[in-house]
Amino acid sequence: MGQASNTLPDFDAWWDYDHPDVTEGKFREVLPLAEQAGNREYLVELLTQIARTEGLQRRFAEAHATLDRVEGLLHDDLRRARVRYLLERGRVFNSSKHPDEARPLFLEAWELGRASGEDFHAIDAAHMVAIVAPPEESTAWNLKALELAEQTKDARSKEWLGSLYNNMGWTAHDQRDYEEALRLFEKALAAREVQGDVELIKAGGWCVARALRSLGRVEEALERQEGLLREYANVGKTDGYVYEELGECLYALNRQEEARPFFARAYAELSKDAWLVNGEPERLQRLKELGRG
Repeated sequence: MGQASNTLPDFDAWWDYDHPDVTEGKFREVLPLAEQAGNREYLVELLTQIARTEGLQRRFAEAHATLDRVEGLLHDDLRRARVRYLLERGRVFNSSKHPDEARPLFLEAWELGRASGEDFHAIDAAHMVAIVAPPEESTAWNLKALELAEQTKDARSKEWLGSLYNNMGWTAHDQRDYEEALRLFEKALAAREVQGDVELIKAGGWCVARALRSLGRVEEALERQEGLLREYANVGKTDGYVYEELGECLYALNRQEEARPFFARAYAELSKDAWLVNGEPERLQRLKELGRG
């Protein structure tokens, strides 16, 4: 979002992607003020983000309806708002398993973002193209995003570096190039550490450990996941993905009895994740079975 006035807060700073329902509530609290203020750009951008919260909660029809309202408010002067509209319409299509409808929207967002000097949203668009593109094109689009993130003068846009290295790491991991995945995950972690976000640093450490397990360096992976478990415990939190990896590491080391309670805890937490329930039911079933013994 651009600079907010004294009466219109910077709603982008309120995002909590782990809790889109909470974020939606905050956005809707400011919506009446935005509607009364007469700042169409602000209102349109806020609505795009409300649509994103709806999509993350898998309320796709509602998200499209919100974006239909946005489309009716757009005009040629609202270039950044249009980029954000294209991104969110594309994300709803992709999340609802229509990537072919999402791709042209992301491509248009990339072109318009670049032409408008909106580096942050252009990088977002390129990374979304990489997500929906076939594997042979994905790396090229991630590299486009990475090049712009490295060259931009905008500090906020540089915050994309950790995510981009992370995405490229998962592409390499999916292609079973685990050495390259580890290299990229380590670069992502280094970028996260510069950024200073504690939760993102933990997530980056988890990815490094995951690559270590794929490389057969299971003892190292286990040690890292145990460290993450302690970090979460120190702040009174738990993480289902850490439980899952602890179980997988112990299982790979033929320590099945020790692994079982971690699989059970992983299933208890991750079975509440709508994305996993819809996208990876076999993974959840494995956790359930191994947790039972």
